[in-house]
Parts: sequence; C-alpha cells; structure tokens
Amino acid sequence: MIQTTPQTSGSTSFPLSLKAVIIDLDGTLLDTAQDLALAANEMLRELRMTELPASTIQTFIGKGVPKLVKRTLTNNPDGEPDPELFEQALPIYERCYAENLHVHTRPYPGVIEGLDRLKEEGFRLVCITNKTEIFTLPLLRKTGLLDYFELVLSGDSLPKRKPDPLPLLHACQHFGITPRSALLIGDSLNDAIAARAAGCHIFCVPYGYNEGHDVRTLDCDAVVDTIVDATRLITYLHDA
Repeated sequence: MIQTTPQTSGSTSFPLSLKAVIIDLDGTLLDTAQDLALAANEMLRELRMTELPASTIQTFIGKGVPKLVKRTLTNNPDGEPDPELFEQALPIYERCYAENLHVHTRPYPGVIEGLDRLKEEGFRLVCITNKTEIFTLPLLRKTGLLDYFELVLSGDSLPKRKPDPLPLLHACQHFGITPRSALLIGDSLNDAIAARAAGCHIFCVPYGYNEGHDVRTLDCDAVVDTIVDATRLITYLHDA
C-alpha cells in the first residue's frame, strides 16, 4: 500500500524523477531490533542490572549505539546515566552486539525485490545509517545486501550524521547530482529531518522503529509499505 501524507499530497507530483535512492539500514532494510535488544540485555546482565522487555528496547533504537546504551541504562528515552556507568557499559554493549550481530537480523519483506528493481532501472544506490562502520559493513555483507550499494555511509564516516543533512549532501556530491534528484527511504524522524534539510525527497516505511511513534505523522512525501512500493512512485531521470 502507498499513502501520500497530508503535508505533501497536494504539492508532490508522482512519479518523482530521480537519479539516486538513499536507504536507511535499521528499521528500513534490516530488522535488527531483536539482536540490538539481545545485546542490550546481555549488557544489563553483566552489569547486574534488571533486564528490559525487547519491545521497550525497540523504542530506544534510532539515534545510534551510544544513545541506545544510555536509554537502556536509564530505561528512559531522554535519560542520562552516571558518566562512569556509561563508560563502563558502552564497550560491553559493543562486544555483546558484535557477538550477536546476525542472530535474528534479516531483510524486511520486499527489500531484495525492491533493490533488484531499483538496480535494474539504473538508480544509484546508497545506504546511509547512524550505525558505526564496524557493525554496518558486516551486517550488509552477512545479509547479502552490500553489493547493491555504490556508497555506504555509517555513523562514523563523516563529522556529522543524521538528522544532520551532511551525509545526504555528501552522497549527492559524490554522484554529482542535485539533492532534488535524490530520494531517502527511511523509518524515522531522523530521516525526515535530514532529507528536508538537505532538500531531498523522503519516503517512510511504517514497519520500522521511529522510537515507537507512527511515521504517518512525519513530514514525508509518502508512506510505502515496502521498498517495492517505493519503486512505483519514482522513475529514473535520464540526462537530456
């Protein structure tokens, strides 16, 4: 199913003519929540703290590993733990996640088919995530997605990450295209803010994390059930 959003339904003309499609990782390409929660609870066990329901930890996903650790330690989306506890916990989490990176993580339905269609139609494909590179590249490789992307930007690839527009602008510059000829497909407020700030189009998927909030409230051009559905709203922009 495809839904245009109230903010843009009267101002956006479909299909969009584009050269590049930029796609988020966690909650858009890959369902990583179970493994992120598994690592978080292993961290809590090592620290002799009370474990949390996986459904609660899922609402903490979206702003990178350090923020996930802080939220897990405090059981609060805005929580700030004791600095010494955080310094102790972060490397434990990183080790636990590295050990459980690909236990349950799989591509969402429609991802492989959607990427195949985008590739066949000639779009330049980019993956931009706030996940650090030491986790991003192994995950893309293990799930068979790495070779689809000409460019992968992780949370530590550049000085700033989403919701800052820098990664999107960097990708556009890399391919020599304007932001208006690029689309970001994501699952969160971070993605929507970054795309609007960069001047890119933005589609959101409803199955991701978005810190527990409905993506239909976000300022995006469309909500698409799958990456396949996204391909029905865009066309490749050929040079004149």
